[in-house]
Amino acid sequence: MTFMLFAVSATWAQREAQADTVRHQVMLQTTKGNIVVELYNETPRHRDNFLKVVRSGYYDGILFHRVIADFMIQAGDSTSRHAKPGAQLGDYDLGYTVPAEFRFPQYFHKRGALAAAREPDSVNPQRASGGAHFYIVWGRTYSDASLDRIQHKTDSLTKSNLTFTPEIREYYKTVGGTPHLDGMYTVFGQVIQGLDVVDAIDHVATDENDRPLEDVRIVKASVIK
Repeated sequence: MTFMLFAVSATWAQREAQADTVRHQVMLQTTKGNIVVELYNETPRHRDNFLKVVRSGYYDGILFHRVIADFMIQAGDSTSRHAKPGAQLGDYDLGYTVPAEFRFPQYFHKRGALAAAREPDSVNPQRASGGAHFYIVWGRTYSDASLDRIQHKTDSLTKSNLTFTPEIREYYKTVGGTPHLDGMYTVFGQVIQGLDVVDAIDHVATDENDRPLEDVRIVKASVIK
């Protein structure tokens, strides 16, 4: 009996070790097309929380309620599922937070980055993430002068603990993203399929509250790997 229990425990441990090396993937089936994101194991709390929320069905049927062209698309308010046209959204979350897991410069706010939204510094100085709200970066390209200005502001917000490397500067100059969010919000994944869908959503017409005039819905979110 002891041997059998040990064998089961060993198998469980092996499976857990294997699971830790898997790059989990989630598909967001939207009314604009499918987006597949891959989650980073280096941000385990955000990875595990996102998988939990996806598996619960929380995201099924909700809207991308906040969309800003050349910036990002955001979802996470379950009250959006049955929201009337023009209703202001974004206040509802799951009622808990996830501790920040900044992994800069390994992961930064490049185009297609998956990151967690949160309450502002004034009420959330630890920059903990909300339980359900997430956004996907579209962004834009930046000049050296613009990146210098952002670096200067970032220095004051992070006590000079974050410096754009030459490689990151080149990416922001040639591909794009949202560099002013680095060190402020946790990046925990990346779009690996469907970046064209993110582009399409990012450039829909919106109202004064940044809500799309025509609903863009996550039909279903599912873990595919």
